[in-house]
Amino acid sequence: MTAPVARAVHGLLTLIALGALVAPGWAQAQSGDGDEVPAPGVSLKASRALQENLPEDALQQAPTFVSGDRIEGQTGGVVTVEGAAELRRHDTVIRADRLQLDQRTNEAQARGQVLINRNGDRFEGPELQLNVETFQGHFEKPSFTLLKNEGKGDASRVDFQGEDKAVAHDARYSTCPRTPGADWMPDWLVRATRIEFDNVAEVGTATGGVLEFKGVPILGAPYFTFPLTDTRKSGLLPPTLNIDNISGLEFTLPYYLNIAPHLDATLYPTFMSKRGVDLGGELRYLQPDYAGQVRGAFMPSDQLRDADRWGYTLQHDQRLSASRLGLDGNVGLRLNLNRVSDDDYWRDFPRATSSLTTRLLASDAVLSWARGPWAVSAGTYSWQTLQDIDAPIIPPYDRLPSLALRYSRDDARIAGLNDWNWTLQSEYTRFESDPLLTRQTNGSRSLAVAELSRRWLAPGWFVKPRAQLHATRYNFDNPLANGARSATRVVPTVSLDSGLIFEREASYLGRNFVQTLEPRAFFTWTPFRDQSLLPNYDSAANDFNFASIFSENVFGGNDRISDTRALTVGASSRLLDPGTGAEVVRVGLAQRYLFRDQNVFLPNATGLPGGDPVAERLSDILLATRVQWSPRWSVDTNFQWSPGSRESVRTTLGGRYTPGKYRVFSAAYRLQRGSSEQYDFGWQWPLNDLWGEPARTGVPGGGLGAGQWYSVGRINYSVPDKKVVDLVAGFEYDAGCWLGRIVLERLQRSGASANQRILFQLEFTGFSRIGSNPLRTLKDNVPRYQYLREEINPPSRFQQYD
Repeated sequence: MTAPVARAVHGLLTLIALGALVAPGWAQAQSGDGDEVPAPGVSLKASRALQENLPEDALQQAPTFVSGDRIEGQTGGVVTVEGAAELRRHDTVIRADRLQLDQRTNEAQARGQVLINRNGDRFEGPELQLNVETFQGHFEKPSFTLLKNEGKGDASRVDFQGEDKAVAHDARYSTCPRTPGADWMPDWLVRATRIEFDNVAEVGTATGGVLEFKGVPILGAPYFTFPLTDTRKSGLLPPTLNIDNISGLEFTLPYYLNIAPHLDATLYPTFMSKRGVDLGGELRYLQPDYAGQVRGAFMPSDQLRDADRWGYTLQHDQRLSASRLGLDGNVGLRLNLNRVSDDDYWRDFPRATSSLTTRLLASDAVLSWARGPWAVSAGTYSWQTLQDIDAPIIPPYDRLPSLALRYSRDDARIAGLNDWNWTLQSEYTRFESDPLLTRQTNGSRSLAVAELSRRWLAPGWFVKPRAQLHATRYNFDNPLANGARSATRVVPTVSLDSGLIFEREASYLGRNFVQTLEPRAFFTWTPFRDQSLLPNYDSAANDFNFASIFSENVFGGNDRISDTRALTVGASSRLLDPGTGAEVVRVGLAQRYLFRDQNVFLPNATGLPGGDPVAERLSDILLATRVQWSPRWSVDTNFQWSPGSRESVRTTLGGRYTPGKYRVFSAAYRLQRGSSEQYDFGWQWPLNDLWGEPARTGVPGGGLGAGQWYSVGRINYSVPDKKVVDLVAGFEYDAGCWLGRIVLERLQRSGASANQRILFQLEFTGFSRIGSNPLRTLKDNVPRYQYLREEINPPSRFQQYD
């Protein structure tokens, strides 16, 4: 039977089969005028994707199709196909000049331009012997392409050891593209006497392997593994190499332990040429009811300080079973523990902790319960303060313990009116610290705060009255200056917040907008209570901004309640896109007027009463604008202007330009008069835009394509000091199948010292990274930085179906 006849018979049988399935459902419709709804018959379901995997029983029954220019053989015996020979079944395609299939044993032999495609993995070579049922056999001198990670290679021989395992001998492997019609010599490759590909474990194992980059061997080992996908696996991770001005040459060889799907660990011993060996490790766990991580490090006999150094951190969040505790509602436990060995740890190990306050390390343990309007918490809060002789800081008070109760309702009925918000909260806290440092006595504080409010809201206006009663009692370990060992304070506060909202259609610079005008008035009245002798355990001045100027208390915490008797008046105007509602422009202005002097203030640095009453009736004027005329441009400005001195007390100017992916430039100017003045610049930009044709869009997986150079960095410059405070700057190169990064980092740690590093990394796509890791540094410091490689959807075998 010749190939054209075979194809014709096969096509006729296919049409008959389809007709048998479809005809019953369409018979009645075809008898009419063509507009009738088809009668019920076979249900057809739309699908946007072909089925990747068949069920096992269906796979066993899947037919095998054989075609070619000439077919010879007999049923149940040996079939020989010559000329454009092809064997095809559900997940396997074999093509060759000549193909022989023994139907009794399912053994296939193929010669001449052989191609086998198994679930998207392609092998090409001169000769193949394979059992198509068990997928066991061998391929002589093949080249291959793997689907999941776009890996490519060649070998003197490949042994197929089942559906999910193959062994390549005298092999080369890379993820770089293969150039048609030329000797394949990619930018990087692995040479090995043997490479085993395990698709179940999704791991490649090289024996006698060496990694070459640009033809130069850079890493060799008698045995190593590499990932075929992003699936986690136990084993050595790529080593990292840093050059640091404090530690010298840093070499880290991490080992990853994939203990369970919900549990893993990483060991990261680090050799530091100037200091010794730092033994670090991290454990992470995740369960339906709890999750957390533990991280620690120990350096015996640090040569820098001639002492043992250590540090640890633990975070744990858990949802407890309320029923087992005999409670209704939600019960939670939170632990946050951080400790280090000495005061210099933050300076000598600048990247060891993720705390935002590197010299104040918090340790908290909190148990909470909530049900309906009730909420209860009990916890301990302590701090480790790392002191610097040149810049000492007063440590915060530990709260050992702190107990809190809160009851809140938003549907209370008061004087015949509905929807009043009523809140009652109470708290007991024991405050402890070193009296020699704080210069205040330790003690306990009990407080109760009752609050009643109601918000009326209608189109065009809102009004919100609020009343608050703050009662506090102190008990002290030592007597105060007046000899008292206890004190009480009761302070009432009333406020009224109100505003109007006007809208109109407007047009500026050829664009239509909805423009708003939103005046706002806020009145607050708190009588004076003498609090000068009370200790200050947790109060501090609030930052002066648009949030705090419309609030009752100028202090945070509960130890100082300002006698604020004032009226704040402000207005804002916005330009809104009428189609999307997006805010294009916002302008805001506000100022506070004091009816009387403010006589409550914070104690001075010695902990004793100090300072002067606030006598100026008019506060500084706040002016803020934000403009985002297009998605590319955004500008933010904030001014705090003093009417008395007729100058700006604080100024912030910032702008960002983002014309596309991997293109961002930001600039900011910050002035705190009498304190600091800084310029800040950040960027990520492809340098090809400057000397070549700019890439307009990204490519799957990230980046703008092969051959792209990127400049990336951030510079913070201090005008009073006339020097760069923080600097992160470097280059990235995307070659398609590999990326290179080199970054210089200089971060100021104190007035006299800075930490400097040089970070260099080679990332071989789909294989490994070698060198230091600047990605976290870039992400933390460069605004809107984007990784050049992103996770994408898993590939389909139908992408390489031919």
